[in-house]
Amino acid sequence: MEQLLQWDKELFLALNFDGGAFLDEFFWIVTGKLTWVPLYVLILLLMYRRYGWKHTLIAAIFIGLTVGACDQISNLFKHNLPKLRPTHTPELADLMHFVHGYRGGLYGTVSAHAATTFGIATFTIAMIRSRWFVWMMIAWAVLVSYSRIYVGAHYPLDILSGALVGVLVAIVAVKLFRLTMTKLER
Repeated sequence: MEQLLQWDKELFLALNFDGGAFLDEFFWIVTGKLTWVPLYVLILLLMYRRYGWKHTLIAAIFIGLTVGACDQISNLFKHNLPKLRPTHTPELADLMHFVHGYRGGLYGTVSAHAATTFGIATFTIAMIRSRWFVWMMIAWAVLVSYSRIYVGAHYPLDILSGALVGVLVAIVAVKLFRLTMTKLER
């Protein structure tokens, strides 16, 4: 386990670099939660065009439940299996790149950003089965997740575990959504 955590720190340091003012601003915007509101509106519009308002409204509720579950599961890990974020790890302070002095919360065992973005991506990919949409959502989830490494908030294993949480929660949510829709259509 010690070796795995050491590799995680080394990979973090390789991925967290000073990309200059442009990349700092770019990833600062990418990591922001409100940045992606237009994407969420696009997703709802695509679902409405494909399924109508009733289906879209219920899907939006399930997406919200997915996001809430991903966030709470991430918090459960952060509070019960605490692991310092890179920004709070003293041995990394002189080696890592900080963006706008961001330090984040003390612990970051499972990335909530990765969990929620991969949860949304997985759920919506199951609903909107279009090749361009699949690639767009995967690229979005990866970009947002990487932004958390760039700004120093998470180690790669935090991102990987968050992505796994997001995908698993979304799979359950999709099954429950489909079951709900089947019962409503009877």
